[in-house]
Amino acid sequence: MARILVICTANICRSPVAAALLRDRLRRRGLGDWTVGSAGTWAMAARPASRYSVDVMGRHGFNIADHRATMVEERHLGETDLALTMEDGHAEALRSEFPAHAHKVFMLTEMIGRNYNIPDPYGGPIEEYQRMYEGLVEVIDAGLDRIITLAPVSYTHLRAHET
Repeated sequence: MARILVICTANICRSPVAAALLRDRLRRRGLGDWTVGSAGTWAMAARPASRYSVDVMGRHGFNIADHRATMVEERHLGETDLALTMEDGHAEALRSEFPAHAHKVFMLTEMIGRNYNIPDPYGGPIEEYQRMYEGLVEVIDAGLDRIITLAPVSYTHLRAHET
């Protein structure tokens, strides 16, 4: 069992959507015992997912209405085998603030061999949230094999350094 943390800025738009999609894809691969959570680099604790994120996910058969934002802390990264960020700034900030966990921090788009930010739709129309959803589906589906491969490697690497 591996533990994955998906990270964006406020933990109300991109990361809850990506976490739900990733949970679904892992379950479909028979990895339903893997844990996928989400957090934000500037999250206001307990804030719900954005209305449009909830609406778009609902249109696609996902319910994220119970999501509550969490501010990422070192303990989260300590309990995580792989941290996937939406932007290069998130990855850079986490690696800088928590250097002991830098080896497990990657941009989500790195899972497909690319390096670009997933645009934040916050404050935009629902169409931008739909485009975010479609972009996340594309990246997660194309990068799932690498995620599955990397998480256990990160888990093994972390445990080896604890002994």
